[in-house]
Amino acid sequence: MERKAVAVCSVVAFLGLLVVATGFAAEGTRIKLSQVIQVTPNTCTYPRSPALGLGLAAALSLLVAQLTINVSTGCICCIRGPRPPASKWRTTVVCFVISWFTFIIAFLLLLTGAALNDRRGEESYYFGYYECYVLKPGVFAVATILATASIVLGLFYYLILNSAKNNPTVWGNPSVPPQANIAMGQPQFPPPPPPQQRSGDPVFVHEDTYMRRQYT
Repeated sequence: MERKAVAVCSVVAFLGLLVVATGFAAEGTRIKLSQVIQVTPNTCTYPRSPALGLGLAAALSLLVAQLTINVSTGCICCIRGPRPPASKWRTTVVCFVISWFTFIIAFLLLLTGAALNDRRGEESYYFGYYECYVLKPGVFAVATILATASIVLGLFYYLILNSAKNNPTVWGNPSVPPQANIAMGQPQFPPPPPPQQRSGDPVFVHEDTYMRRQYT
């Protein structure tokens, strides 16, 4: 894995841990109904709670993590680099869509939970019947789980696309196979064999040789 991918995964993983820590901490420190004091029949007194700051910190960490993944990946719809095979590409698109869907829900839940815990001092309600409104239990917990799922799916499709860019042979885009070394130079041919003499061809005999044969 290249340095950029390691850096992106490290940053996003740290932000994910921060979201989990602050999200569940906000769930544990939210204002509960037992902590609300009824001053008058129409007035409620709410205590101070760190859930507001924790919820905002979780929402901000989730937003930065999502932006980091998408900026590092680029536009998934108009990617020009090598793509994974069809099955991997479908998985990537599904993870991308679910990641954004869970991100939106988690982000809104974190902001809503933080806002509902921002009740300081006394608040009065003049309705037909009197109620002290508090955040329902589990809102921050559900938001944290959805935020974690969004970050994990985002990292998953980021790693798939990053692997497809760096190693195209792994994802079904084979490169040109290496060719054997070819020696360049002038062709070398063996010399042709000497022509064989046929028995029927006339043979040249020197005159001295012919005269010596007659004398003998």
